[in-house]
Amino acid sequence: MRILIFGATGMVGQGALRECLLDASVSEVVTVGRAATGQSHPKLKERVAKDLFDLSALDADLRGADACLFCLGASSAGMTEAAYTRITYDLTLAVAEHLARVEPGLTFIYVSGAGTDASERGRIMWARVKGRTENALRRLPFRRVYLVRPGFIQPLHGIQSRTGWYRLLYALFRPLAPLVRAVFPGATLTTESLGRAMLRAARAGAPKEILEARDLNDLANA
Repeated sequence: MRILIFGATGMVGQGALRECLLDASVSEVVTVGRAATGQSHPKLKERVAKDLFDLSALDADLRGADACLFCLGASSAGMTEAAYTRITYDLTLAVAEHLARVEPGLTFIYVSGAGTDASERGRIMWARVKGRTENALRRLPFRRVYLVRPGFIQPLHGIQSRTGWYRLLYALFRPLAPLVRAVFPGATLTTESLGRAMLRAARAGAPKEILEARDLNDLANA
């Protein structure tokens, strides 16, 4: 398989990239982002695009991909709805619509969030915007679209979030992780299990379009 990863420098993207590079079924990984990951691997091809709203110069790299793992995102903390929409909805749809023209046969996997509001009318701003984004993606002519809604994600293998308060939260959570997993089995994810689940969905499909934490853990362990 040829896999595209958008957002490979973020925490989720790092986990996805690691699992793709380790998986024997993946022949090539093309990362696209505003910055390089800094990694080197025989299967890895990095493409830096300063303007992700215009990917026309990368069409040769995008064609022939089997799946896109779209891991780009930002916290809504301190952002206006307009600014958050620009990053979450406008950018995601610009990339997805371009891919649908260049390689409509691929599987598009979008990392959304637990609590996303598919009605687009709720009181929580980020959930409305995510819901609008999910709904728009479902209308595009890809072979398959999966909407990934993880809850709490524990970073492993030296992976860190780029957001400072996230790093603090993960550090505080680490000693409690075994207890939380015992009390709420399947309700939390790691960067490893999330990466494996997305790769499994890309390779073999998934039983439903919207994948919550338990679904993702099931896929990771399949």
